Amino acid sequence: MPNYQTPDVYIEEVSTGTRPIEAVGTSTAGFVGVAPNAEASVNKAVAITNWTQFLKEFAAADSPGTPLAQAVYGFFLNGGSRCYVVNVGSEGTIVGGGRPRAGLEVLEEIDDVAIVLAPGYSDPGSYDALLNHCEKLKDRIAILDAPQTVPNLKALTQIGTRPVARRPRRGAEAEGGAGAETAPEAEGEGGMRPRPSDYGAVYFPWILVRNALNPKEELQVPPSGHVAGIYARTDATRGVHKAPANELVRGALNVVQPVTREDQGDLNTNGVNCIRLFATEGIRVWGARTLAPSASEWRYLNVRRLFNMIEESIARATRWVVFEPNDMSLWKSIRRDISAFLTLLWRQGALMGRTAEEAFFVKCDDETNPPEVIDSGTVITVIGIAPVKPAEFVVFRIGQSAGGTVVEAEA
Repeated sequence: MPNYQTPDVYIEEVSTGTRPIEAVGTSTAGFVGVAPNAEASVNKAVAITNWTQFLKEFAAADSPGTPLAQAVYGFFLNGGSRCYVVNVGSEGTIVGGGRPRAGLEVLEEIDDVAIVLAPGYSDPGSYDALLNHCEKLKDRIAILDAPQTVPNLKALTQIGTRPVARRPRRGAEAEGGAGAETAPEAEGEGGMRPRPSDYGAVYFPWILVRNALNPKEELQVPPSGHVAGIYARTDATRGVHKAPANELVRGALNVVQPVTREDQGDLNTNGVNCIRLFATEGIRVWGARTLAPSASEWRYLNVRRLFNMIEESIARATRWVVFEPNDMSLWKSIRRDISAFLTLLWRQGALMGRTAEEAFFVKCDDETNPPEVIDSGTVITVIGIAPVKPAEFVVFRIGQSAGGTVVEAEA
């Protein structure tokens, strides 16, 4: 209270409004791999906003094609707008393990990254490194590539366990295209599938595209870069709550290994997202699952990514709470700000419920903050959210009635 001494009228400005919580970005990708110019900006995270800039930063004259280059091109072609690229150099290892920081460790410093991928690295060691990275930071998800060739699809339902990490080879001849790029096949005991994780998704098969560095050539490339672009495109047009599936893969000429409806049954149950060629719809991503078990509440990609966004948005926007008096006034402000943010998400269709009360709840009061919690310097807020989930299986039940045919749809 100011010390007023002279009789007069005094005006004081008092902050009584909410502190809006803005949703963090969800479509910035972090690429790790060998650049066409293996000596360019080694183990540095370089922000890239278009394909021309990538060529300027990481390609030299007559540079050989690499999975990294094709993936970055596919990212921008499919709707991506911003990414970070870490060139791991001629050694090709995506795991640092020393100082200075290298490979995936470099991306730990970039808060904007929400998607991480190492195009063409399809061995158990690389899978584990990518998943460990995302599980540690808990604000991003890894897109993993299945091996280039899978003679027995059953192998994709079994977890590979031998930690062998090698970089993809460049400029190797492969069946299906001149100069096609190849990566080492997974060397794992028991199969080719990555281990279970809430923070990763794997895609199969590879796709056939035109070489971004030489359009006269057709290459077999890993799909992760194109899929990351689809994530970004779906986020921009529909929102992160929309599953990034049933979307056209731009730039794909064909799939390297066709997948039938019967083939996909086991693969989908085991968390392998397929890319399929349809006669009239073209080449589309036809799966939206994480590597979590089928019974897990985190089995759908859009649910995992939605929660990543909500958690990170709330964490960033509520730092003002730290060191504030831990009383009812603070609790009310926390409930107000978070409720306003979640209400906006509900109106955008990200949360399930006919009313906001059905879609979420925010509890921060003397029940969640008893004296012993306050004395420990802690304020606890309990938040419950009902996310929307994709209509993965659409069933039409058709039967005959006296007046005609009855159709009953079930999603």
